[in-house]
Amino acid sequence: MPGTTGSAEGADPPTRERVVLLDSARRPTGTADKRLVHGQRTPLHLAFSCYVFDPDGRLLVTRRALDKAAWPGVWTNSFCGHPGPDEPMEQALHRRARQELGIAVQDVAAVLPEFSYRATDPSGIVENEFCPVYRAATRDTAPRPDPAEVVEWQWVDWADFAAVARLAPWTISPWAARQIPLLAGD
Repeated sequence: MPGTTGSAEGADPPTRERVVLLDSARRPTGTADKRLVHGQRTPLHLAFSCYVFDPDGRLLVTRRALDKAAWPGVWTNSFCGHPGPDEPMEQALHRRARQELGIAVQDVAAVLPEFSYRATDPSGIVENEFCPVYRAATRDTAPRPDPAEVVEWQWVDWADFAAVARLAPWTISPWAARQIPLLAGD
């Protein structure tokens, strides 16, 4: 994937995070420690995915840190996360962009507000998320990612990343592989 690239440099480890648990109708039922909720029987919980574009219309893609519990080293969309209990979704997106990538985002808009998925990584960890998908813009073209989250990043043309999802979906995260065809209208 041609584009502007970079890698993560030193940052503090993340603090404990709580996720919002959901019932089958996607209503909140409580919270749980994020570290404890992702396993072989992951309950449905609230998350989000975000695709960030620079002023030239390029997409920021990231490679997950090599020591991530689920899908380590896999290329994916710009960033993902979980809103905290009682945290508005847009506030969570801004917070996570700063924490994970060291960037500010603006023009945040929901593009797949009803997206949900379940996937199991090779180690057996299950993702089970109601995960609305957002698009955002940034003027920060030199991200400073948290190395506990992101090992590499690149700015790429949307059409190139959409082609990867269409032609080799196994090379990217399962959520991105499912989201991109919906976003591209495939």
